[in-house]
Amino acid sequence: MDALLQRIQQEVVRRCGCFLPCREDAEEAAQDVLLQVARRITTFQGRSRFSTWLYTVVTNCARQRYRELKRRAAEQPAAIDAAQHVDPRTTRVIAGSRVDLLEALERLEREHPHLVAPLVYRDICQLEYAEVAERVGVPLGTLKSRLHEARRQVRPWLADSP
Repeated sequence: MDALLQRIQQEVVRRCGCFLPCREDAEEAAQDVLLQVARRITTFQGRSRFSTWLYTVVTNCARQRYRELKRRAAEQPAAIDAAQHVDPRTTRVIAGSRVDLLEALERLEREHPHLVAPLVYRDICQLEYAEVAERVGVPLGTLKSRLHEARRQVRPWLADSP
């Protein structure tokens, strides 16, 4: 187990970074992923590639971490220290697209939950269409249709971001 966790650690951190703009948050989510892998490796049934199963765990842990951060920020708004204040016009270029995407995924999950998995697996995890179809459990044509609809739904939400 130790050898497996060491082997996948950098990839897990990188994949978490696709969702979370802050390196520390991505690293914390990666630790959650590694813990989940160690605890739930027996649930991997080998019907798909291990990487597909791992990306599912990464996606779930990263999105859960984002929800926790969002909830904490809403519960305890911090006073802005002028010395630590970051100009959103510069950070948006670096991190905004990922935060906007997470917000769009949250909205898509509320409005069309069946469209989230195809979008995440194909556009974020960059899995092949056939692998995504297998993972989601739908025919390839259905997957492509759902993916098209998911992109159509999300596109204006990302375009409306400030």
